[in-house]
Amino acid sequence: MTYLLNIVAAAGLVMGLALAGAPAHAQQPAAKQAAPAPAPALKPASPAALAAAKEILTMKNANAMYASAVPNVVEQTKNALLQSNLNYQKDLNEVAVIVAKNLAGKEQEIGDGMAKIYANEFTEQELKDLLAFYKSPLGQKLLATEPRAIQFSMSYMNQWAQVFAQTVNEQFRAEMKKRGKEI
Repeated sequence: MTYLLNIVAAAGLVMGLALAGAPAHAQQPAAKQAAPAPAPALKPASPAALAAAKEILTMKNANAMYASAVPNVVEQTKNALLQSNLNYQKDLNEVAVIVAKNLAGKEQEIGDGMAKIYANEFTEQELKDLLAFYKSPLGQKLLATEPRAIQFSMSYMNQWAQVFAQTVNEQFRAEMKKRGKEI
């Protein structure tokens, strides 16, 4: 379950960065833009550990999480700029294509960062063991079925949350009714 939560958290972080970070940043005047938060300090990793981490991430198709990060950030930034510059819509649309082309491939920095994080969290031997596992029949089955299991898990959690929200709502109403306040 922890593994699932880590994947969901990582996917949420990447999507949050790709979809939410740029507009807020783009809307701030240049003089008031805050410096990005410093990355957490990671211990140095051996080339072998990084290579194993990258191979694991490739096997897990992690790049699918961040493949569209550059176009998404470009689009979000363009949309944020359009809000206060409607008369430049044609130009901003044209510039978005140029910016996306100029920055294509930058999303690989996310993959490199993820590999460093894996190499920080696991020893070189653990990464090699994980790699061996993912190459085993059970590891291959996990790689093949995990995305669907995660999708079903997310669907289940959403359904549960909807039902639970009704329970919470009913309890709020009951407690407020005890106070003589109908809501």
